Amino acid sequence: MLVKSFLVLLTLAAMSQLAVAEETPTPEGLEYCTVCHGSQLKGNANIGAPRLSGLPQWYIERQLLNFKQGIRGAHSDDDRGMEMRPMVSGLSVDELKAIAAWVAKTESDKPKATLTADSSAGKALYQSCAACHGAQGEGNKAIGAPSLTGLNDWYLVTQLNHFRLNVRGAQSADTYGQQMKAASVMVTSEQDAANLAAYITQLN
Repeated sequence: MLVKSFLVLLTLAAMSQLAVAEETPTPEGLEYCTVCHGSQLKGNANIGAPRLSGLPQWYIERQLLNFKQGIRGAHSDDDRGMEMRPMVSGLSVDELKAIAAWVAKTESDKPKATLTADSSAGKALYQSCAACHGAQGEGNKAIGAPSLTGLNDWYLVTQLNHFRLNVRGAQSADTYGQQMKAASVMVTSEQDAANLAAYITQLN
């Protein structure tokens, strides 16, 4: 009995070490990222900080550069974007690349759905989105379209409304943002945005 208990303890200890090993440690100096975006960058809905883990490195790098260059987060109605700009303004391009690499390696559980919306109506809207983002929201690096699965549904709603209302994608230097703004013309209301986000959240 004693031997069996000892083996159980050893197994639990090994599992605990494995769980710790699977976590991607926060690089020194970047702890401030987790203050808003949470442990393992899983997001914080209370302050509008989205889940970042799971996003591709190339996309994170592009968005950080956009914030640094004032391409994103410059509109007065983009509160969260305006908070991000000073966080990266003093960082070099190499430092931003290092942050993007860390984000891409960090994992967390996918967020749970929070919306009550018509995903069937969202599915109809998504048919035009699939051309770039893929039938399952897997994204397409070749054309600069990121994966949509794993994003918070409330964050998707916010960004869809930002594109719809010219808060995001209005800058001439934001090539991909302008493409997205044009593509999201079928999102004509907050309800459309919620329905679309609800459907995207269901994609595997």
